[in-house]
Amino acid sequence: MIVVTGAAGFIGSCLVKRLNRDNFNNIIAVDKFGDAAKMNNLASAKIKEYVDREEFMPWLDKNNELVDFIFHIGAKTDTSEFDTVLLNKMNTQYTKDIWKRCIQYQIPLVYASSAATYGLGEVGYDDDESKISSLKPLNPYGQSKQDFDLWALQQKEKPFFWAGLKFFNVYGPNEYHKGRMASVIWHAFNQIGKTDKMKLFRSHNPRFKDGEQMRDFVYVKDVVEVCVFLMHHRRNSGIYNLGSGKARTFLDLTKATFQAMGKTEDIAFIDTPVDIRDKYQYFTEANMTKLQTIGYSRPFHSLEEGVADYVKNYLMPGSASY
Repeated sequence: MIVVTGAAGFIGSCLVKRLNRDNFNNIIAVDKFGDAAKMNNLASAKIKEYVDREEFMPWLDKNNELVDFIFHIGAKTDTSEFDTVLLNKMNTQYTKDIWKRCIQYQIPLVYASSAATYGLGEVGYDDDESKISSLKPLNPYGQSKQDFDLWALQQKEKPFFWAGLKFFNVYGPNEYHKGRMASVIWHAFNQIGKTDKMKLFRSHNPRFKDGEQMRDFVYVKDVVEVCVFLMHHRRNSGIYNLGSGKARTFLDLTKATFQAMGKTEDIAFIDTPVDIRDKYQYFTEANMTKLQTIGYSRPFHSLEEGVADYVKNYLMPGSASY
């Protein structure tokens, strides 16, 4: 059996469907299952058992001999959440509890870290573990992920295989329930669909022109392929970046969305809200060398390829679900 936490969420549900495609159907889906919108993400998935996240630790203690692998994708992912007690409980401590059981029961583990740990990128975006202690996250969410990464690296006892994945700006099917925290592509599609226009944040950094703020946008289909690779690989434990490896501008993203929708570009700029202006990331780009050196060679979707697939095959009316 394969456990996927956060199974009803964005990345988790896409991972479940990807595992199903390889006939891994004995999936233990762990999440808080009260959200009907999120449950739509698993409507066609093959699931052996649904386990509430609050009941997962007792469940694992009882059923550990049947578990072959754990993907711990679930987390409190709201970057505007400032309740540090809640974030420590749901992100840092919960992951520690899983980690300890993976050691005790000899279960390999892949868990979700975040590129939010890099902050403004003062020391770059390199997943060299010797540099992780110098990172400065910009918000409590990023700090909760950083706290666990540091804790994991300091442990003398570790699962026989483990990997922490620093997800960059992931976009793709099954994110509709995330609302404000959904990707810019999702928001662009909806805004363009309603108004035939798109508003982007103006740059308040003299080194970047309006719309030329750059992020590493990575398609969720690429993310889950890396997860499946690591499940089979089970060597070279450590913390890995997971982005496309190529920073692109918000203008690139918006133009690709207009093109995929078959609409004429109409882009305007608005001021970045004052409350996030000082903590706004103007550039992120994953150094993907480390993952490549352990044998991952599958090409990533370009931004244009990913946006076209997402818009035409999942967002347009009448499109299929993932």
